[in-house]
Amino acid sequence: MRDGICASALEAIGGTPLVRLRRLVAPGGADVLVKLEGGNPTGSYKDRMARSIIEGAERRGRLEPGQRVVEFSGGSTGSSLAFVCAVTGHPLSIVSSDAFAKEKLDTMRALGAELTLVQSDGGRITPDLFVRMRAVVDGIVEREGAWWVDQFHERDALVGYGEMGREILEQTRAAGARVDVFCAGVGTAGMLVGVSAALRELGAVRVVALEPTSSPMLTQGWAGPHRVEGIATGIVPPLLAPGSFDEARAIDEEDARALAPRLAREEGIFAGTSAALNVAAALQLAAEVGAGSTVVTVATDTGLKYLAGDLFAGRA
Repeated sequence: MRDGICASALEAIGGTPLVRLRRLVAPGGADVLVKLEGGNPTGSYKDRMARSIIEGAERRGRLEPGQRVVEFSGGSTGSSLAFVCAVTGHPLSIVSSDAFAKEKLDTMRALGAELTLVQSDGGRITPDLFVRMRAVVDGIVEREGAWWVDQFHERDALVGYGEMGREILEQTRAAGARVDVFCAGVGTAGMLVGVSAALRELGAVRVVALEPTSSPMLTQGWAGPHRVEGIATGIVPPLLAPGSFDEARAIDEEDARALAPRLAREEGIFAGTSAALNVAAALQLAAEVGAGSTVVTVATDTGLKYLAGDLFAGRA
C-alpha cells in the first residue's frame, strides 16, 4: 500500500505484488513467483516503460512541451503511452492493427490517442505487419512534426524495467528467498533486459528469453504468424544485446492459451496470453531446476484486456 497522496497518476505505477503459485507447480519443483503487473494504472507492465521514455525524452530536450508523440503498437504500449501522454499533456498518435485486442484499442481511444489501424492478415501477427505500421508512423512524423518513441531502440525503457527488477529483489529478500531463474517473453526485450540487469547486480541469475514455437526467431532464426500479443515481432530486437540472457526457449502457443484459464481459476491470476506463456515456461523451468530454487516470471497484464476474444471463451 502506498503512503499519502500521489501527486499524479504517474506515481501509481509500480509497487506491484509478487505472488507464489500454490497449485500449478508439480511436486518436487522449484518455487514459482509471479510479478502481477496488472495492478498498474492501465493494467500493464508497459506503464513503467512509457513513463521512463517520456520523462527521459522531456528531460533531455528531445521532446518539447506539447509536442505530438507517435508510435506503432500492438496495444499495451499504446495504452500506456496514451495514459502517460494524457498526464504530461502531449497529443498522441498510435498506429495499430485489427490483429490486436479490441479492449486495448478502445483503451487507447478512451485515453485520448488518435488511432490509425493497419489491416492484418486474417487477424494474425506477422512480421510484415510491423513494417507496414512503421511506414504509417513515418508519415505522421513528417506531416505533424511528431516525436517517434521508437520503443525497439529506446534505452530509457530499461530505466523503468530496472525499477521492476529492484522491486523483485526487495520482495524476495524480505521473504528470505533468492532469484535463481528469471524468464520472460521478448517483444522489444526491454523488460527482460532491464529486470535481469537489476537482478544480476546481487549475483548470478539464469535469464531465459521466451518466444512462441510458431515464431522462433531467437531459437531457430525464422519468424512466423502467431497470436501472442506483445512478443515475437519477427526480429531479434536491438535491446537484446549479447550476454543479456543465457538461453532462448520456445513455448507452444496453444499450451499458453490453455493455461490462461487455469491460472485464473486455480491461482486467481487473471492475465493474457503472453503472461500465460511466461508462466508455462516458468513451470517447465521449475520442474528442471527442482526444489530449493526459485523461478520468477511476470504476469504482464490483466485478463480484462482479452474478454472480447476467445482466450477465455468456452474454457471449462
